[in-house]
Amino acid sequence: MTEDRPRIIQGGMGVAVSNWVLARAVAQTGQLGVVSGTVLDTVLARRLQLGDEGGHMRRALAHFPDQDIAERILADYFIEGGKDPDAPFKLIPLASVRPSKRLVELTVAANFCEVWLAKETHNRPIGINYLEKLQIPNLVGFYGALLAGVDYVLMGAGIPIQIPGILDKFSQHEPVSMRLTVEDADPDDVFTMDFNPRDVIKHPEAPLKRPDFIAIVASHTLALMLATKATGRVNGFVVEGPTAGGHNAPPRGKVQLNDRGEPIYGERDVPDLDKMCELGLPFWLAGSYGQPDRLREALNRGAAGIQAGTVFALSQDSGLAPDLKERLLRKVQEGTLEMFTDPVASPSGFPFKVAELEDTLSELPAYEARPRICDLGYLRRAYKKPDGSVGYRCPSEPVAHYVAKGGKLEDTENRKCLCNALVANVGLPQHQPKTGYLEHPLVTLGEDFSMVKQIIAEYGLRYPAREVVRRMLADIEEEPLPHLEMAESVV
Repeated sequence: MTEDRPRIIQGGMGVAVSNWVLARAVAQTGQLGVVSGTVLDTVLARRLQLGDEGGHMRRALAHFPDQDIAERILADYFIEGGKDPDAPFKLIPLASVRPSKRLVELTVAANFCEVWLAKETHNRPIGINYLEKLQIPNLVGFYGALLAGVDYVLMGAGIPIQIPGILDKFSQHEPVSMRLTVEDADPDDVFTMDFNPRDVIKHPEAPLKRPDFIAIVASHTLALMLATKATGRVNGFVVEGPTAGGHNAPPRGKVQLNDRGEPIYGERDVPDLDKMCELGLPFWLAGSYGQPDRLREALNRGAAGIQAGTVFALSQDSGLAPDLKERLLRKVQEGTLEMFTDPVASPSGFPFKVAELEDTLSELPAYEARPRICDLGYLRRAYKKPDGSVGYRCPSEPVAHYVAKGGKLEDTENRKCLCNALVANVGLPQHQPKTGYLEHPLVTLGEDFSMVKQIIAEYGLRYPAREVVRRMLADIEEEPLPHLEMAESVV
């Protein structure tokens, strides 16, 4: 890792909330812009089906190393002028341990496009954020990000002990075998997913840059384990507290709930920052650190800086659908936006931070009105079938299907389809073809809106990400931000 470390890491949020527009805008200020690597294959396919306004996806695909692949993707998904608004999106194949060739190509290209666009027109670093729980699509996605020259890979929501070594191999275009987490497996069972980059790029020209790997952790003990036992070098950590948006680490010990039904976090869940300093690796603090005084506090405690999410997610550069963003900002402005740490909403099993907002799945009637369907499948869990092969099940799929696959009935209660909801958050909701049901959003944010309130009090409901960076660094000695044009918006 270079000594020129960012003071601010913009969080890699949701599905395309941290899109290439936001990441590029933050990177152009000299801080670390990050794209979300989650569900990018579906995002690319749907942007193309909407007609690719502005031509951004096609421009990025034109730079993909294999133009035969790019042409196949366009033939499969691009619709000139966009699909009929009420027509369903064409689905991509479901991910599996042995994905189809077309899905592998789409996933590699989608990750390439998002990073390539974020890096376009400047030479500042760009990161990409992945969830460790999404093992199957991640393995292929990493390679696409490396092909585009990604500078940082960040990963949380699990224990990413295998990832540094995978990045080492992909930088040399070498094949990888990744051990999978498989439920109901015997202790001596080993299940792997294999990927050879040369199955996609037949004749790679030169080694790729190996990006720095930043693990997102909730404790110093996990950081120590990764620093000493990971398959390759870990270059730093984001230490994330339970007030951060998205998936939170569960409390240590027996889970207890407060009177609202939220997990209770205690002293055992507070990371020891002195021990983080002893590791000798840079770390950034996250979870209610997105304001100037918290940045100063982080620096004084030995951190390299902070990671901020919510204030960037609500900026005009993020990928949140404009009408959804405006409703959230008005509630922040009024002081009426409530957050709920839902212990069961996510099929991943991690607590998930939910914004309580009308006409979203945070409302019980909206949740109950949704027909259960699992047509995206990113949060499905691999399990060992009676015949020894790998199957897939999700606690949010139809209950009878889940139970028939050996899942426990109680695990299905109040589970929400995050895959469809998070895609809906960025204006890409599916019209279910059999029922006509339009998928509803489910918004995740952090708990701290103080910086958002300050900015909208002066700037209004449309504020640029650049202004967030300027304000957070105002009292810290930094070079003035270069004059740069505003980034374009994108669906």
